[in-house]
Amino acid sequence: MRITILCVGKIKESFYRDAVSEYAKRLSRYCRLEIVEVADEKTPDKASAALEEQIREREADRLLSRLEEGAYVCTLEIQGKRYTSEGFAQAINQAGLGGQSHIAFVIGGSLGLHEKVRKRANQAISFSDMTFPHQLMRVILCEQIYRAYRIINGEPYHK
Repeated sequence: MRITILCVGKIKESFYRDAVSEYAKRLSRYCRLEIVEVADEKTPDKASAALEEQIREREADRLLSRLEEGAYVCTLEIQGKRYTSEGFAQAINQAGLGGQSHIAFVIGGSLGLHEKVRKRANQAISFSDMTFPHQLMRVILCEQIYRAYRIINGEPYHK
């Protein structure tokens, strides 16, 4: 299985980069993980709703240009479907058993995702009603993908 994490912006903090690198290393025995970053737009303080929409749209165009044809696209959104860790593992496993060889998870920027990206998605996933920094969300997603593969393979992992 090939898994792409497509995200807006770079991780600035070294501790987040280190965590993502650690999970990427651990995941290398289960799947091919690729992390693709697209440039984020600077958002001025007190930006108007119209400007925020323009920023989301520019970021969306960058994201959509990097999504490969045939990828099963999962956006990360508060309004998305919630899974237990076991359910998430089952969903990844079912995608593979169903012939899907590429899953792309999309993490938006600080203003979220534009409707164009949501429309391209096969599924929206939520990890919580809370809002997380998009850099931290990358770490959480990597950890949950790793946990999913441990579950799929019947390997122990802390609960």
